[in-house]
Amino acid sequence: MTLAGIELRYLVNEITKKTHEYYVSNIYGINLDSLLFKLHHPEKPDVMLMLSTLGIWISSVKIEQFESNKLLKRLRNDLLRLKLTKIEQKEAERIAYLTFSGFDKEFVIVGEFFGNGNIILCNKEMKILALLHSLNVRHRKLGVGLQYSAPPQNSINVFEMKLDDLHEIMTSTITADKWIGRKLGLPTKYAEEIFKIAKIDSKTLGNQLKEKDVKKIFESTNSLVKKVVEGNHNPIIIRDDKKSDVYPISLGSDDLKNCNKVSSFIEGLDTLFSEILIEKGKSLQTNLENEKISELENKLEEQKKAISLVKEKSTTIANVAKAIMNLVSRGVTTIEDKKSEDLLKKFNSEIIKEKGFTYIKIQSEKINVDLNSSLPTIASSLFDESKRQSNAIKSIEKLKNQAEKSLEKQKNQAQLSKESIKFSEIRKKNWFERYRWFFTSDGILAIGGRDSSSNTAIIRKHLEKTDKVFHADIHGSPFFILKMEKESIRPTSLNETAHATACFSRAWREAMYGLNAYWVEPEQVKKAAPSGQFLPKGSFVIDGHRNFVNISSLKLSVGIMKQGENYLVCCGPPAPIKKNCVCYAVIEPTSSEMVDVAKKIKSEFVKIKGEIAKSITIDDFIRVLPAGKSHVVETGLGEQTSEQ
Repeated sequence: MTLAGIELRYLVNEITKKTHEYYVSNIYGINLDSLLFKLHHPEKPDVMLMLSTLGIWISSVKIEQFESNKLLKRLRNDLLRLKLTKIEQKEAERIAYLTFSGFDKEFVIVGEFFGNGNIILCNKEMKILALLHSLNVRHRKLGVGLQYSAPPQNSINVFEMKLDDLHEIMTSTITADKWIGRKLGLPTKYAEEIFKIAKIDSKTLGNQLKEKDVKKIFESTNSLVKKVVEGNHNPIIIRDDKKSDVYPISLGSDDLKNCNKVSSFIEGLDTLFSEILIEKGKSLQTNLENEKISELENKLEEQKKAISLVKEKSTTIANVAKAIMNLVSRGVTTIEDKKSEDLLKKFNSEIIKEKGFTYIKIQSEKINVDLNSSLPTIASSLFDESKRQSNAIKSIEKLKNQAEKSLEKQKNQAQLSKESIKFSEIRKKNWFERYRWFFTSDGILAIGGRDSSSNTAIIRKHLEKTDKVFHADIHGSPFFILKMEKESIRPTSLNETAHATACFSRAWREAMYGLNAYWVEPEQVKKAAPSGQFLPKGSFVIDGHRNFVNISSLKLSVGIMKQGENYLVCCGPPAPIKKNCVCYAVIEPTSSEMVDVAKKIKSEFVKIKGEIAKSITIDDFIRVLPAGKSHVVETGLGEQTSEQ
């Protein structure tokens, strides 16, 4: 299936709304022509945006990379941390323009979703910096360093179409639906639906249409386009032996048997396009494995032929030796005797001389002999050669057996490789996972800011009157909130949240021990600066008494916590993490970079909780770590069970 221009307009509008103020957190390669953008917002859930030569859509599926993408490194270098500021479609073409801005930089990615498709990175002047496929045809050139140019347009812009634009149909000698499809750039499914709405036979020749028919076609087209673009959908997935497709609106689908309703057009696209990518991966793996299997089969066939050939040689040489011994019993004494020569000819053999040496050539094998030697001596040399050939068969058979085992192993591997294209549904995250978070030993949720934006968000959006607010006695401290349902004092939870507040502050990066943190009531937090003063983003004024807690050590634990059917990675003080998680790793400041610590923790967790830990990405571990260097001091099994 391919995207229609009117479908792309809906997608551009919808994705624009859902990604407003989002920035690029990461980019993942899927295959040669598909990339997954992880878009992040400080206060909203992450959005996973798939950009492929197939199209552009919001995805709930993460497919592990099965083929390298040559744009990936360049896009990461240029686009990480930049905001997705604009998504456009020019006219009704199947081309999307994504603008990324920030840090005095601006880039545009052009996604072309027709033909073989293309993904092109341009600067703000639309000079091409990198692209998937270069192009050099009569009307268009695409290459690094060239100015990007869209293909020439011959169709009518369906979004700005006027009634007069359709009058040409009345001079056409092709069927009306074909004319509409070509001139408006619409797939057959939409062209046919337009005539169904207009109640006109779609196979009517254009020159047989009347003015009133053209007006009906015009109105039907506008009606259909409006439904698709504005999201007035009733989406379904169509599957049959020939094709699979997703319809945003009913297109004669009432008569179709193999159709399933989906909650949204984007969900339907995600389902089908993800299936296409996964099948591509399986096909690629199958082809690679089949090449290896074919190579081994050819090798095995050559070894079988070699064994057969060597057996034949050995037998023939032995038969010549036996025949020579028979000549001895008949009184022949030399190999140069006429009877000896006739015997050799009978076995297609001969005496040859090369570079001063004499050989008996039997088949392709040359056995060195002395013409002056007796026939028994020559026969003995031939028997020795026959035996040597027989011994060679054993070596070849050993190699053949190894090849057979390798072939069997490769066939099994081929099946496993086909099933090894890994993909997972992107879990809908809890609201608190946008922030620092953990559950205290009392089971109370504590959330903290990651930066100035999330500091602001937790205070302005999530602070309630029964909560407690925490801050460390150091510049650069996050705010933490203990989400208490009742106004009761829980000393353990208060101390643990104070500990987390200090550890996630600048104190961790600088290994500053002996810090104090404090907690206050919500009403003590003033969200506005005093008159005449400026309050930086993420900062608040604390009024009144502060309840200080001395933090004697800087220790945190990373853990995997089971919640329902999901496993979440969290980080907090050691005691609650050990209590609430299936496994844990205690960390302290200094030594290793965050990515190395994350890899170490995952490696240790895989030893403890195998498949559970394998399903969690390195990025997930990095995200929960405190900023700065750390090192692992202890790992172990937590008190939470996998069955909880």
